[in-house]
Amino acid sequence: MYWCKVARTEMEFAEIAKLNYETFVEEIPQHEPDEHGFRVDSFHDENKYIIVLKDQELAGMIAIRDQRPFSLDKKIGPVEKLLPEYALEGKLCEIRLLAVRKEHRNGRVFFMLVGALSDYAYKQGYSAAVISGTVREQKLYKQMGFEAFSDAVGTEDAQFIPMALTRKQFEQSVAARLKQKRFSFYPGPVLLHDEIKSALTEEPVSHRSYDFSLTLEKVKKMLVHMSHTKYVHLLTGSGTLANEAMIAQLKSLPGKGLVLINGAFGERLLNQANRWGLYFDTLCNDWGQPFDEKKIAAKLAENNYEWLLMAHGETSTGMLNPLKNLQQLCKEYHVKLCVDCVSSFGALPFSLANVYLATGVSGKAIGTMSGLSFVFSNHEIRENLSLPSYLDLGLYAKGNIPFTYSSQLLKSLESALSFYKDGNRYTLLKNRYELLLTAEKNGEMTFLTEQGYPMIVTLKGEENSWNMAEDAALSGFDLHYKSAYLTDRDWIQISIIQPNFGEAWVKFRKWYLNYNEYHNRQIISCRVENRN
Repeated sequence: MYWCKVARTEMEFAEIAKLNYETFVEEIPQHEPDEHGFRVDSFHDENKYIIVLKDQELAGMIAIRDQRPFSLDKKIGPVEKLLPEYALEGKLCEIRLLAVRKEHRNGRVFFMLVGALSDYAYKQGYSAAVISGTVREQKLYKQMGFEAFSDAVGTEDAQFIPMALTRKQFEQSVAARLKQKRFSFYPGPVLLHDEIKSALTEEPVSHRSYDFSLTLEKVKKMLVHMSHTKYVHLLTGSGTLANEAMIAQLKSLPGKGLVLINGAFGERLLNQANRWGLYFDTLCNDWGQPFDEKKIAAKLAENNYEWLLMAHGETSTGMLNPLKNLQQLCKEYHVKLCVDCVSSFGALPFSLANVYLATGVSGKAIGTMSGLSFVFSNHEIRENLSLPSYLDLGLYAKGNIPFTYSSQLLKSLESALSFYKDGNRYTLLKNRYELLLTAEKNGEMTFLTEQGYPMIVTLKGEENSWNMAEDAALSGFDLHYKSAYLTDRDWIQISIIQPNFGEAWVKFRKWYLNYNEYHNRQIISCRVENRN
């Protein structure tokens, strides 16, 4: 298979120097021959090299550089004087050393290089790229979107035309149409099924209309049925808003609380509870470590707690914290259990029949647009004038519609919830999760926790994790790794909730195995070379 990555090792740089010599000395006589058959570029230390490999062998390369002067500056003067204004709206970079080995010149490698370059340059904030395009490949450059902005430069045997490429030009090019398909493993936003997407394009209706109230009532019944609760309150906002509204209810309770923490979202609940000035203790575990239910029981027995607050699906680690047993414990000790189910609700079936409050969202596992969140309860909530009105769940009770809702978001949620009929959505997510478990069992991957659930998994951090995620992106796979709680620990996550996960997983697994084999070969070769 062909795949892309950023070159980082001395072995890769040696292969680049060899291809540089083959292309720009032997094939295009731009430089003088050298008996060693290698040519290290004069800007090597400033270049970022993107390479395409065929399985384990280098097939092509391209370099990107933004330090001035460019090599083109030295040939034609400052390029800004010749570039059109639309190419000067942001940072400029220079593309150099576009080369593909003869046996791989089927067009595919060229297009992969430019597609990967476009993605990389866009993320780095470049508005345009300039290049010295060999006159021998002008047709190919034009298919990639490059446009000449100056006369040819160079010698008679090695002529080059100064060319420029903007993102808009690339998006309108043949290369963009042939660009590799992208696959998302993000836990949100979710790419939408056609049925769900069509609901978002319906004509909006007033949230005061009869039709809207019917849809809202239908959605509430579906959510109550899924959660096994008595009431649900819909809010316009994210899961953080729902958690805020849930925690606000604890402000009026007279007793002390207990917050359980073993990940980033347990810590977020802690932060929100502190902001509300609540009175509570904490029980903290290392991230990814399951709670000891005996310790929780002992703490509940020793203290007269009024409430307990915890995250069910701890997204930061991919861990599912115990719920059924904690409901029983809290019931035994007369403690009001409040649960953040933002990442778990809709991922697998469970009952919230014995919770005081719990939260969920329209995005994440349910699989529609984010923007609606909900708070479940098993008791009737009354208006509380001491709370901000937007967070006062009492205003949403008894079928009230206190504030504006988007009818399209509500219809899309209704459509998404229909996939749970007869448990079909649960079965789909479970089957996907088992594919990941099989990969772990086969030794292909190592997950952070064994207490996972069908929503997201966290790969154990290695020194090359960030590099691997960056390389995966160049090959069309978007992994979840840029949240601060992940970057701090060098963790990478794979979510299974996107609609095209099946196709994405087959392709990513093949890429991942190939990448690991290549990486391990690099490490072994480096060790051998160091010993010698």
